[in-house]
Amino acid sequence: MTTTGPAPQRKMRADARRNYERLLAEAATVFTEHGVEASLEEIARRAGVANGTLYSHFPTRQALLEALLRDRMRTLSNTARDLLDHPSAGEALIIWARAAMVHTMVYRGLATSLMRSIEDETSQLHAACQAVLAAGEQLLNRAQAAGTVRGDATASDLYALINAVAWAGEQTSPAQGERLLSFGIDGMRPATDS
Repeated sequence: MTTTGPAPQRKMRADARRNYERLLAEAATVFTEHGVEASLEEIARRAGVANGTLYSHFPTRQALLEALLRDRMRTLSNTARDLLDHPSAGEALIIWARAAMVHTMVYRGLATSLMRSIEDETSQLHAACQAVLAAGEQLLNRAQAAGTVRGDATASDLYALINAVAWAGEQTSPAQGERLLSFGIDGMRPATDS
């Protein structure tokens, strides 16, 4: 997984930059192994820095997650924008929902963190989650205009569905998550008269 450097407004000394990059690399490893609720102290230990160094770069778990996920969430938003040109509005929404589910399953427990962050304006993940939600909403609106998704479905519904199936997939298997996402997307289709 690629990581980004520090926020552009923050200049760092070379040693601080190395610590920052080591912390991100170790966080990615530890979160992959143990989920997003893993010990931050373990991340600092593996990076070879003091806990205070970790907290000076990342004052909260959410700040660390935001730094780790920044590129991935930006890519997910860009993918949604790119899919606005897809010839099938319904297929574009499905492609993006699958990509969002895979993104959400990158670390065990991430779905829960993302769902908390969407409403929590104090979370460092809030802005990134809102950007992803807005990008998905454009695809949803296009699919609704094409008549492939029911009109009462909201972007919040889609976001919750994706996070729910990602959570279920991490409890069982990615294949189960994929099946559940297909069922959920099918449930968003307009009712047909029989």
